[in-house]
Amino acid sequence: MDTMPETMRESAELIRSLHNPASYDHAAGPVRLIETHISWVVLTGELAYKIKKPLDLGFLDFSSLDKRLHACCDEVQLNRRLAPDIYLDVVPITATPAAPRVNGAGEIFEYAVKMRQFPAEATLDRLDAEGGLTVRHVDAIAITLARFHLEGCARAGADSPWGSPDAIWQPVAQNFAQIAAHLDDPADREQLDTLQRWSAAEHARLATLMAARKRDGFVRECHGDLHLGNLAWVDGSLLVFDCIEFNPELRWIDIQSEIAFCYMDLLQRGHADWAWLLLNRWLEHTGDYAGIALLRYYAVYRALVRAKVAAIRTAQTAGPERGAMLADVRTLLQLASSLTCPLPVRLDITHGLSGSGKTTVTQRLMQAPGAIRLRSDVERKRLAGLDALARSGSGVGQNLYAADATRHTYSRLADLAGQLLDAGWPVIVDATFTARWQRDLLRETARTRKVEFRILDFPVAVATLRERIVQRSRSGNDASEADLAVLQHQLESEEPLAADEQVAIIHVVA
Repeated sequence: MDTMPETMRESAELIRSLHNPASYDHAAGPVRLIETHISWVVLTGELAYKIKKPLDLGFLDFSSLDKRLHACCDEVQLNRRLAPDIYLDVVPITATPAAPRVNGAGEIFEYAVKMRQFPAEATLDRLDAEGGLTVRHVDAIAITLARFHLEGCARAGADSPWGSPDAIWQPVAQNFAQIAAHLDDPADREQLDTLQRWSAAEHARLATLMAARKRDGFVRECHGDLHLGNLAWVDGSLLVFDCIEFNPELRWIDIQSEIAFCYMDLLQRGHADWAWLLLNRWLEHTGDYAGIALLRYYAVYRALVRAKVAAIRTAQTAGPERGAMLADVRTLLQLASSLTCPLPVRLDITHGLSGSGKTTVTQRLMQAPGAIRLRSDVERKRLAGLDALARSGSGVGQNLYAADATRHTYSRLADLAGQLLDAGWPVIVDATFTARWQRDLLRETARTRKVEFRILDFPVAVATLRERIVQRSRSGNDASEADLAVLQHQLESEEPLAADEQVAIIHVVA
């Protein structure tokens, strides 16, 4: 006989009973509880147990014991991709809701995911709330996600139901319906309707690209719920946990949809500079600049995913907590609306010899006011199939730095810059641009698109350049392979900025 809790009341009785340390087959300290809109997480000390609420919300269905068991098994399997030491097992809960036994003998009425517990205050949303989030954490997120997206995700096959334009639209449309059901204020409903019209128009405009992305292998089995609350800093490294197990259409997504969630979350928390840093670091590692045209659409969708979660919580809470959740809904609707607004588009290129500080300064500029940065040192190696920090062993004017390879590199930079500008993103190209033809190539890219073009000029004394190059070579943590011989070649071969280029020059002190 199935004795699973049939109602939320019975489930609530189970959760109350699990505060008793005698419910467990191991020593348990004072029991604490974390509740989300779809689950309870019971913290016992060294171990934690996640129990799914018996709900059917449309985008998930935990309404039967078998469905919850299946979801628990999927949760463990999928989360072991990124957190193998945290997700331990699926365990039964036996006896009764009033006197449960976790992993005990007898008739099973519920299941739980058994996890190794980590400090609740280690999650990055809490770290951020306490002012402890840093660039180090943002870098770790970008690198971890890039590696996961490139190496750790299965790719959707051509016959897969996931990732087609129609499949992408389904959860987007569902968001609007589920948020609307919880909105009473006409102004809120009007704002949501405006966002729905924008999303429908963008979806129609981007449908061809969406289909191409699936065909080209960019729809993958991702995490699906990557916001700061599902990231933690434990023992000096990033922990990524709690991926979506309950709905494959929310997990089998374009990798641009995944990075859009973290990007949006940082924006919501007032960290626009880190949102730009995250995006640039991830793009630099994945090279997925072609997909950036989708990012704004997905960022709006992700803001509305969080709005939906907050809206659902308004129906599960009362009093001040309900008011706070409703305020979150409105904040997220406003963020989504702001993300639909086009950015001021421009194209900046650098001009300066190796060691002049171009990369340091452009990193600041790509974070504030914000831009997508392209680096010749990275793209040159990507064209050769090398990692950004790999050493090619190429001499001056040889192999990767031969004339034809250099022309190929700058043509690639111009092509990528054009794609980004066409997608409505400001661009900075970080390269020496010592030859006039290189600068003309990018200036033409800007001219044909009628966007502002600027040359960021880095005049630095030769002695300083030599000193910086020596220091950089010793550190070995930059993509540049320029040494003193390369600098000397640049000094001998550079073509100074001409009189007709002066109007575009901005002198930079680095």
